[in-house]
Amino acid sequence: MASQEPPPANGTSPSNPELDVKKLHALPSEQQDLYLLTFTSDIARHVASLDADGASAHQIYLKRELFQIINLPSPAPTRVIRNNLGRAFSGIFGKGDRKLLFESINELVSILSGPGKTEKDIRAKHAAAHCVGAVFEAAGDSAIGLSPLAAGTLLRLVKQAQNHTGFRAAIFKAIGKIFKGVGHSSDEAIAREAWKQGRSFCTGDKSMLVQANVCYMLEQLVRHTPYFDNSNDFDKLTSALWKTIDSSSSTVRSAAASCISAALIKSYSENAPIDIPLARSRTMKKKSKKQSQMDGDEDIIERPDSPAPSKSSPRLVFTISNLLKQLSNHYIKPATGNRARSGIALCYIKTLRGLGEQVVETKYADIARHLFTDLLSHPSITHHRYRTLNTRKYVSVILESVVGREMLGESGQLNAAKYLVNEILKDYPQALKERPEPTKQTLIGTLSTLSSLFKSLGSATNVIADSCRDGLLQVVQHPSYTVQIYASSCLRSFVLACPLQLLPSVTICMNSVNRELGLLAGPRQSPRRCVGLANGLSAVLSTSPSQPLHGSVDVNSRVLSQATSLLKSSSNSDLRISSTQIQVAWILIGGLMTLGPNFVKIHLSQLLLLWKNALPKPLNKDNMVQRNVLELSFLAHVRECALGSILTFLEFNSRLLTLDVTKRLAAMLQNTTMFLNTLPAKKTTDDISQRLSPALQLHDFDLMVRRRVLQCYTKLVDLSPAGSSEVLLQTNLLPFAVASFADPDIYTPSSLSTSIASSAGNFESIWDVADNYGFGVTGLVRGFDIYPLPGEHDSGTQRHWVTRNGPEAIIDRALLSPICSAPEHDSISLYIGASGEDSLPNPPATEVVNSALQLFAICLPLQTPKIQESILEQIASFLSANSLQRDSNRKSAMMVNIAYALLSALKVAVKETRSAPGSLKGLAVEKVMQDLLHVFIILPDPYVRNLAGEALGRLCSSTGNTFTTAEVNYLMDQIVSNREPNARSGYAVALGCIHSQLGGMAAGYHLKNILSILMSLGSDPHPVVHFWALESLSRVADSAGLTFSSYVTGTLGMLAQLYASDTHNDESTSLASSNLEIDLPSPAVIARCIDSTINVLGPDLQDMAKARDLIMTLISLFKAEPEELVMIENLRCQEHISLYAPGHMEFSVYVKQLQQAIESPWAQIRDMAVDGLHNLMRRNTEEVIKAGDPGLEDQLWHVLDEFPEHEVVRNIIRNWLSQSGLTDTAAWVQRCQLVLTKTKRVSDNDAKEEAKPKGGAPDLQDDEVAGFAAASNAPGDEANGAGQSSQELVKWQVRTFAMDCLSELLGMVSREAAFRDEAPCVLALQQRIADVVRIAFSASTAGVVQLRIRGLKIIDQVLKLFGKTPDPDFPEVTLLEQYQAQIGSALTPAFAADSSPELAAEAVNVCATFIATGIVTDVDRMGRILKLLVSALENFSSDSEIASIGDLKGLSSNAQVMVKMAVFSAWAELQIASAEQTYLIDVLKPHIAKLTPLWLSSLREYARLRFEPDISSMGSASLSGSLDTIYAALNRETLLKFYQDSWLNLVDAIASLIDEDSEFVFDALDGKTELATPNASNKVSDAINYRAEPVAFFFVLFGLAFEALAGRPGDLQASKEQILEILQALKKILRPSVSGHAIYRDVIFSETMDMLDRLVLTEGINVQMVIVEIARNLCLGHPSARRSEDATPGNENLSEDIDQLFELTKIMVLVLAGLVPGLEDSKTQARYELNEEAVALLTTSLSALVSASEVFPSIIKTDLHACVLHIFATILGTGSCQATVVPQAFPILKRFVTSLSSTAEPGGESSNQLRATLTRFLAILKNSQQREMEAALACEKNTILACTILLSSASSSFQPSDPLIKRFVTELFDCLGNRMTSKVAAGCCRSLLLLPKKSDVETTLASLVLPRVIDFVGNPSDVEDLEESQTILAHTLVQLLPTLHKPEQRQLAAKIIIPALLSRASKDLNTTHETATRLLELAGSDQSAFKAVVGGLSAEQRVFMEGVLKSGGMGAKRKEVERSDTGEPTIALRMDFGS
Repeated sequence: MASQEPPPANGTSPSNPELDVKKLHALPSEQQDLYLLTFTSDIARHVASLDADGASAHQIYLKRELFQIINLPSPAPTRVIRNNLGRAFSGIFGKGDRKLLFESINELVSILSGPGKTEKDIRAKHAAAHCVGAVFEAAGDSAIGLSPLAAGTLLRLVKQAQNHTGFRAAIFKAIGKIFKGVGHSSDEAIAREAWKQGRSFCTGDKSMLVQANVCYMLEQLVRHTPYFDNSNDFDKLTSALWKTIDSSSSTVRSAAASCISAALIKSYSENAPIDIPLARSRTMKKKSKKQSQMDGDEDIIERPDSPAPSKSSPRLVFTISNLLKQLSNHYIKPATGNRARSGIALCYIKTLRGLGEQVVETKYADIARHLFTDLLSHPSITHHRYRTLNTRKYVSVILESVVGREMLGESGQLNAAKYLVNEILKDYPQALKERPEPTKQTLIGTLSTLSSLFKSLGSATNVIADSCRDGLLQVVQHPSYTVQIYASSCLRSFVLACPLQLLPSVTICMNSVNRELGLLAGPRQSPRRCVGLANGLSAVLSTSPSQPLHGSVDVNSRVLSQATSLLKSSSNSDLRISSTQIQVAWILIGGLMTLGPNFVKIHLSQLLLLWKNALPKPLNKDNMVQRNVLELSFLAHVRECALGSILTFLEFNSRLLTLDVTKRLAAMLQNTTMFLNTLPAKKTTDDISQRLSPALQLHDFDLMVRRRVLQCYTKLVDLSPAGSSEVLLQTNLLPFAVASFADPDIYTPSSLSTSIASSAGNFESIWDVADNYGFGVTGLVRGFDIYPLPGEHDSGTQRHWVTRNGPEAIIDRALLSPICSAPEHDSISLYIGASGEDSLPNPPATEVVNSALQLFAICLPLQTPKIQESILEQIASFLSANSLQRDSNRKSAMMVNIAYALLSALKVAVKETRSAPGSLKGLAVEKVMQDLLHVFIILPDPYVRNLAGEALGRLCSSTGNTFTTAEVNYLMDQIVSNREPNARSGYAVALGCIHSQLGGMAAGYHLKNILSILMSLGSDPHPVVHFWALESLSRVADSAGLTFSSYVTGTLGMLAQLYASDTHNDESTSLASSNLEIDLPSPAVIARCIDSTINVLGPDLQDMAKARDLIMTLISLFKAEPEELVMIENLRCQEHISLYAPGHMEFSVYVKQLQQAIESPWAQIRDMAVDGLHNLMRRNTEEVIKAGDPGLEDQLWHVLDEFPEHEVVRNIIRNWLSQSGLTDTAAWVQRCQLVLTKTKRVSDNDAKEEAKPKGGAPDLQDDEVAGFAAASNAPGDEANGAGQSSQELVKWQVRTFAMDCLSELLGMVSREAAFRDEAPCVLALQQRIADVVRIAFSASTAGVVQLRIRGLKIIDQVLKLFGKTPDPDFPEVTLLEQYQAQIGSALTPAFAADSSPELAAEAVNVCATFIATGIVTDVDRMGRILKLLVSALENFSSDSEIASIGDLKGLSSNAQVMVKMAVFSAWAELQIASAEQTYLIDVLKPHIAKLTPLWLSSLREYARLRFEPDISSMGSASLSGSLDTIYAALNRETLLKFYQDSWLNLVDAIASLIDEDSEFVFDALDGKTELATPNASNKVSDAINYRAEPVAFFFVLFGLAFEALAGRPGDLQASKEQILEILQALKKILRPSVSGHAIYRDVIFSETMDMLDRLVLTEGINVQMVIVEIARNLCLGHPSARRSEDATPGNENLSEDIDQLFELTKIMVLVLAGLVPGLEDSKTQARYELNEEAVALLTTSLSALVSASEVFPSIIKTDLHACVLHIFATILGTGSCQATVVPQAFPILKRFVTSLSSTAEPGGESSNQLRATLTRFLAILKNSQQREMEAALACEKNTILACTILLSSASSSFQPSDPLIKRFVTELFDCLGNRMTSKVAAGCCRSLLLLPKKSDVETTLASLVLPRVIDFVGNPSDVEDLEESQTILAHTLVQLLPTLHKPEQRQLAAKIIIPALLSRASKDLNTTHETATRLLELAGSDQSAFKAVVGGLSAEQRVFMEGVLKSGGMGAKRKEVERSDTGEPTIALRMDFGS
């Protein structure tokens, strides 16, 4: 390609960057590094962008450049540059051809073997060594011959590198890469030489980096060469690595673990030659069919032996058990250290991951059994508490996180759970002789693992639910307390996974507890069993708030009464029995406390009494002294149990804490502290008979009570209600708390072994003590992580960014604290506290310290400064106590505690928690704190420095400017004077914290100084100093914000330099630096600083090219870093850049990088990548999917499959759905279908061949098969055993989510369909309807309830969407008719025994939808669907306790209500639909009489729940009522939800029955439930049934509707869609037959009106329409309206009625005002466009208003009439109304005016109003004739019409002589003569002429109009287009004749008319024919008049007339005669006129 064009000499070739050495050396030395950095990264980027041809073509130039850089004398290449060179080398040889490969290798080797030993030569050799490794790794298979030379040269260099740590490490890394590249062809002699060197260096070298790289080299030798696969070498390797793995560096441990696991994986075989018999031989029979898991190295096995001298030792082969034994054998040696153990835990993880998912799944039993028996139960572990707990933690990480969550699929998890239950739990208690009882530790491990599996499996556990329950309820009774706690916890997880098991579990536990309590005095181990069962019962009870459907009030109440009776009766038993009874009682009460305030408040007074009795004031001290240890233990134990229940009370019922309750509790706690103070000093005894429990001394009881008191106080002070702080603080709380964490003498001296180790100086720091106590150090500090205080706001910052995540990190973190947490430390953890790896309780002694610290933090700021000062002084004096000089470890522990205490108190003071902030100001207080912190900030322990720094920051923030300035100056002076690295790093941390606490504004004054100091410290070569200085720098930048922007360029330059320099990474020359760097990587903190600068610049990045380029360069370098923390920070940088400067990111490159990061083994990186994708996809998902490599979408689904709860991935998919669901409907259906049939991704070993359905429609037949396979493949089917793990579907949670997406899609399409008829998405969905039904069907028959519910929900949506759609191919049937079989079968499993109430309710709902849609209209063909509904109704109509539906029995009372409401609601839907679907009437007929009362009683129940205040506010006086009433409040929230969902349907159904006027509805409404007697039928009449009293149920119905409409937002208020339905129902309820006069009662009426007003003003047109109808009905039904018909005007009860009627009409007017612009005042705009809906509303309102006006009391009618007329006039004058509104308003106007004129006398009120109106109409007419608006013409026409209507309808109201009439007639004829308006005017004239002449006015009108008409007809004008008008008027004249009464009038008229007609015919010959017709009509109508007139005509007129008649009339006759031949009916004209 480019090889033909040699680059130009000046080096400007764009294709190859060239190094300008002169320019480089001309730069100042500090810029040379930067120049080289950017240049080499350009080269690396350039190589990366080349393709294969390009790489070959550019090879020569690139090689020259690269060697030039390696050989540069200055600046010598540093680590980053070496990495760039290595990437470039591997790029050109990996992609291109390999012409120059040998040459390059030889050149590099010659550099390596060069003679020079100076610093410069070593740097060059270092670079060359790195490049050799890179070259061989990329292209080693082509340079096999050179590998011995290269490797040999490198090995010889090791000696030379003795003093250069980084170089030494690089050599080993390079050798490893050589063997990796060359593989099996490597030379044995060299390999053995490397092997030998490696083994000696991995133990002998002091450098951790070297050790890690040596392990890497050994791992490559093991993996890629065949020479070390024998037991001899394996032993040598392990013996060396066991020493290496005991390292303080997690990096080294991880590298050693990788090496060991590589050796083990390689030697694994399923059928090893020699089977070492195992403990249980039956597990060995599990042989898998496949043997593909040899990590791609199967071919090693068949290879002949290597040509090397044959060894006697055989090839190494292990079965899984022996393989794991290799690890456990070393783990359990007593000499193995804790670090080594954590390293071995990593070996387990890496080995199991390496073996692959399939092996792990098939061998799960062996793996679990091994971990439980060989690790957990081994004596050397179990005899040491710390080791036991740590091992337990490791096993849980291995078995739960790695195997259970990461590796096992759903069926694997199920099989694992089955194995654990059937093979381990079921062996306890021992039943068969050959199956020994599992050990205590085995049970603990099993239970812990099971809990985790239940959490993952969720509902899928149902398959094995019964056996799990039985097993767990047996194990709960195990004598070991720990096993009981684990079993209870497991029971809790189990019940959360299978809610239906809640009631049976509780019942069994209850009965067992009762049984065992009865046997307490017997010889069995009953006391322990009782406690176990009680804990189990409480744990299960505590789940009921989260699953209210399955709990039972009855059981809760029984448990409580059991507990209280135990407490009362305990005093009659002997001491030990009594202690058990009391413990059980308080445990049960503690469990009940979790039910929350609704349950507890009913019993609160009783509880307070019980507590008061349990925690009395202690008697005097002498009395205590006389008691023996046993009695004291009993007293302490009782108090501890009672306090435990108080703690749970506080946790779950904080809203019950009134001032009084707080006071009482505080007094009890006070009593308990007094009790503790009276205990004797000696708290131990060796006499077992004096101990309450063999393992516990009085000392332990003392600690447990202390812990509880402190915990309760902390909770109480934290929650303290207003006004209670004095009560809480007046006690001696603080000294009590301080003594607990800071008194040098009050702590348990450690065990003997610890003391010996301590005096021998065996541990470096307090954190390594590993005795589960650590000299009383707190458990709230773990490394740099600081646990949050209760109620801390931003607990997101509790994790320090250096803390890593993931299973390996959890194992490493276990070493950070001497304390291990475990559930058995505190049984209350079963129901308090979040679930998380860190949330388990610490041991009691540590927990005392923790609670004391938290209490101190909350209380200290609330005290007066004097007390604060004395307390702090006391702490300071504790620290300087003499006893601490001998006990330095206790001093360290106290320092940690005090530092945490100060930090937490300051957090409270600066308002970081929800507690009252108080104040820590006051010079003396500040001084003491400052002095203490100054001591802590320079300690060698980095974790304490971190605490102290954070505290100093907050101290400055709390105290103010002067203090801050002094503090900052002090820190700076100290940094200058104190050279000690720890001190400097501490001061740097403090500066960063101070700045970040104060924020940019307050700290701006110090920014420059702080920055310059931190910059110089950042360049300090000591890793501790520069790491923390840079960390502070990033915090400063973050908090300074824009004020930092002027420093950005300088900072960036410095950061880039530091990144490039070798002192700031782990390859530095000095050993000490390298070892410190390896676990606190400087590149990560540099990347963090870069991110901070990006955020400072923000959008300005787009303009600052120079800074941006440097940032982009650095980011591209960070990408290549292997370190996890750097990758995380780098992803963060890129995410921010893509936010601020998206144009400068390479979009597809970024997407692909995120796509790779999703696959990362590190959870944090994966989550960051998912977040990044989420941000990109918010805009356009499709674009991102296209930009990535294929398979991105699958990757997202697989992430979701691994972590089903991953909210961000779910959001990505939801977003995508909302973006493209409607445009891409079919694709989404297919996507959901693919997810449902998608198989689980098999681990990476098989990932290459993984089969995924790729794009394009799948082959349908297979798809169908797959769909049904998906259905039958319910978890728990053994069908998919180990052999075909790739056939396993993704987890049910993911499938459920896919169903949710499909359901959301259907929802979107339905909304669209409601909006547009033929929407494309609806058609697309219609074509895929078969798929949707198939998906729904397979889901509704799946094994998991959640999936079934989703399946039915989708069927319901499909029915609603397409129920009425015809089939496109056969329009006569509906689309869904062909699917009714599937729908029917989908419903069946919902009523099976393994269903759930939610599922049954959903199914009932679907049944109703199916019947109501009308897919089948024949009642007989509805089959089982109808049967289901009928039987459900039968079951629930009788009030039986045990209502069931189908086979689903044993429902709790709440679940029964839920299903019952679903059934009633379903029938209500049918009733509502029956209005349209008549066939439903037959369905309903048999049941409707039964249903109506049921509906009404349900509504009454809903109303009761909705409006009754909490019953229990009456206190416990009401405990006599039935349980349901007592606990109504407890269930209220739960039940309301079910009623809330269906009440509207019920109301609608009843309303529709009212509509039909069904008889029994009124009976039911009146509460007469027995059916009406036959003789009642005479009631039905046509008239409205008026009644004064409302029906009995009226207020229930009305109240519910009203409340729903008027409720507050967020309350159970109606949604927008519901408002309309509620109003429609209300319209039906508010009819006189139902409401009587109730609605017109004062208060009710005014409230209703206010609400309707509000709705009119805020809601849309459809709602307004219903409101107008309601208002109209209320007007017409108003008592005064009916009175006015028959009452005399005198006795009208006016004022009130008038107000009410006015209110009602006001609503109508309000609506009109919103529609007609200018009705309120001339400037306002209307609210709506006048579309069809708006016009319909307008006419409805007008009509309603007119109807209302008719019934108004006569006194006030006129006002209303004026309004109505004004409205008409306004509408008439409004342009926008002309086209649509006015024509529709005319009939209403006519109706109105007619009604007016009936009463109006001329000269009366009404008549004046009408005259005024006419005047206004004429004004409008004048106005419109000026044509000033668009619609003027229409307006003119409409106005003429309006005037005509007015005159014609109300003629009686006018005087004949009224000038207005004349004016109007004049206007009319003007219009008649105008071409545009002539036609309309002609019509008006016609109307006026033809008016029946009842009065003078009509006659006057006719007399005015007639002459002009005759003139108009007789003398046609010249204006065009008036012919039509003339024709109309000619016709009118003829019609006028018969309307005249007297013959003489008729004759007179005919005399005028006939000449006029003839005159028209003579002037316009075209009209001859028409005139003839008219004349004939005249003749017909009045012959005598016609004759007389014709007789009076002159001769020529008569001749003309005959001519006209002949040409017109006769012609007509002729045509008729001709036509009559055809046999059609004929019409003969009479021609006998004139005779």
